[in-house]
This record gives sequence, structure tokens and C-alpha cells, in this order.
Amino acid sequence: MKNTKIVIKTNSKSYPIFFGGNILGKTGYLIKKNLPKVKKIRIICDKKIPKIMVKKLSKSLGKYNTKIYKISATEKIKNFSICQKLIENLLKDNLNRTDCIIAFGGGIVGDITAFVSSLVKRGIKFVNIPSTLLAQVDSAIGGKTGVNSKQGKNLIGTFYQPELIIMDTTVLKSLTRREIICGYAEILKHAIILDEKFFTWLKKNGKQIINNRNNRLLEFAIKKSCKIKSEIIKKDEKEKDLRMILNFGHTFAHGFEGAKNFTKKLNHGEAVLLGMIMACLFSNKKKILSLKNLLLIKKHYFDLKLPMNIKKEFKKKEINKIIHFMKKDKKNIDNKINLILLKKIGNTTKPNSFSVKDTEIKKFLLSQFI
Repeated sequence: MKNTKIVIKTNSKSYPIFFGGNILGKTGYLIKKNLPKVKKIRIICDKKIPKIMVKKLSKSLGKYNTKIYKISATEKIKNFSICQKLIENLLKDNLNRTDCIIAFGGGIVGDITAFVSSLVKRGIKFVNIPSTLLAQVDSAIGGKTGVNSKQGKNLIGTFYQPELIIMDTTVLKSLTRREIICGYAEILKHAIILDEKFFTWLKKNGKQIINNRNNRLLEFAIKKSCKIKSEIIKKDEKEKDLRMILNFGHTFAHGFEGAKNFTKKLNHGEAVLLGMIMACLFSNKKKILSLKNLLLIKKHYFDLKLPMNIKKEFKKKEINKIIHFMKKDKKNIDNKINLILLKKIGNTTKPNSFSVKDTEIKKFLLSQFI
């Protein structure tokens, strides 16, 4: 796939996503072309990113006044304390609102950097360079920022769109299989909720993407996912209605992550995969999703060895903790748990149309241990 771009259109802003291999080295050129007034650039970077990639980015920005702030990207650093330290450093650097902050890392780095960018001087230019498959197909797109609370994940945040996004597929080469599966979760989600043909394509090519790292197929899947998500965001930027369908499986997932204290024992993608299969099973139980569709999804999980059994990840005694975090989910609008369920592959229930008591969810989760 040649270097290419798509444009994300929202009510507040339109901005480009640049795709391709080895475009990291063109970052300086892309910023100069799209943000000609920028003079100072600050990079918030994940410490785990290979030094060769950081050097490539730094070299491309050689004509700018640059500085790099490196952070250890874990869910535990998504808090006000870390954000305040970054903000104080950025204010000391005396960045103007026409200057730029770059996020170079996965979703955690992107969330924090976007959040900080939205607050410094009430909004400073923000560029996202996602370095994980999960970030490239999900969190980098749409303008959500966030930090965690003791009450749950991403309960504090803003909507703040970037100026541009740069997606270099070569930075994915250092990812482990587990990290690739983490990103594949969101690719699969987009297919399941909105595009049956894309799901059929994934059934055919999923093994090549995950096991063989076929770059051509991976690039196609990334771009397709970005297009699907961008169409939703264009219609509902602030998640007031339609965009909520992108949370399919996530209410369960946030409960699973919370029960594991947001640690690496269960990463976000694994939680989403478990959450989606639970949502599918529950959809079938409520006679919303046909057994035929459920079996097609389960077979895809089985073929790719994707996590699908909560008994392998949790004990019965953890269910109350899972329910606790599900009840804290920001999509809930009353004392019930609001869910997006699946009607068929490519079509979900409407947002805010299905909610259940926590006792029913608890009974359902307990049934998975029989």
C-alpha cells in the first residue's frame, strides 16, 4: 500500500490520517505542510518504543525546537498527578497555542497527551503518532481523551481532536503476538458491528494477519477499520447516540479490566475480546442474535485462538467486582447496566435501547462457570 490518507470530518474539526510504511521520517514535512506556524514541538513518548524509531522521528523534526518527555505507559500512570507534572513542564517550556505536542506511543500515551493538550493554555496543537495496532485502529481516532479514577477507567476526560494522525505500519514490527491480538480485537469489533463483508474477509485473512504478519493485509485491515470508525464519528462526534455502538463489548470489558485492577494480567484488547463474546452470548440468550451468527463468531475466535472463556481468566468470587465496575460505566443512564447487543453480524441494537439489572448480568456471568 502506498502512502495515502483519509480525512476525518467532525463538527468541530476535519483532519487527515496519513498511512503507510516508513512515513515516520516524513513527520517534520507533514507538520510543516499542515501546521506552518509551529516552532516548538514537545514529544510525549513511551519508553518502550525502539530507540531507532525515536531517532527517526527526532531526525525528521531537526528544524524545530524539540524536546522529548518519556513515560512508562501503564494504566496506573493515567492519573491527574502525571498529567499535572507534564503540564507544568510544558508551561515551563512556554509553548504557544500555535506550537505542537506529539503523542508517540499506544493508547495510554495518546489519551494522556490529548488530555494534556486540551488543557494547556485551553488548547494547544496536538499530533498523534500511534505505535500500537490497538491505537492505530481505535483510540487514535475520534478525539476522546481520558485519565482513570479509582471509580473506573476513563471516567475523566474531554473531547479534543488532533490536527493530524500519522500511522506508520513499520513501527508495528516490534509488537508481540499478544499486542497484535490486542489490536485485532478492535478490528474484529468494527466488522462484527457494522460490516458483514469485512467480517467475511477477516475469516479468510485473520490467520495471515495475526500469525504471519502479512503487511499488505494488515495495512488493508487498519485502513478499513479507520474508515468504519470515521463514518461513525462524522455522524456523532460527542457520543450522544450512534457512536455508542463502538462500545460493543466494552461494558463487560471495563468490568473485566477493573476486576484485574487495570494490570497487564489482562490487557485492553483481551478484555474487549472477552467482552464481545459475552455480549454475543447474552444477545443469543435474549433471543436477539441467532445461533447461526453466534457460531460463526465463536468459530472465528476458535480458529485464531482468541480469548473467549472467562473461566480461564476469573474465579467465581471475582464476579461481584466485575459487576461493580460495569455499574460505574459512563454509558449507564440509570441504575441499570446499559448494553449494546448484537442483532446479526453487521448490525447492533440501538444505543440506550437495552439495559438490564445487575442481578441479571451476575446470573449470566455465573452461568459461564457451569
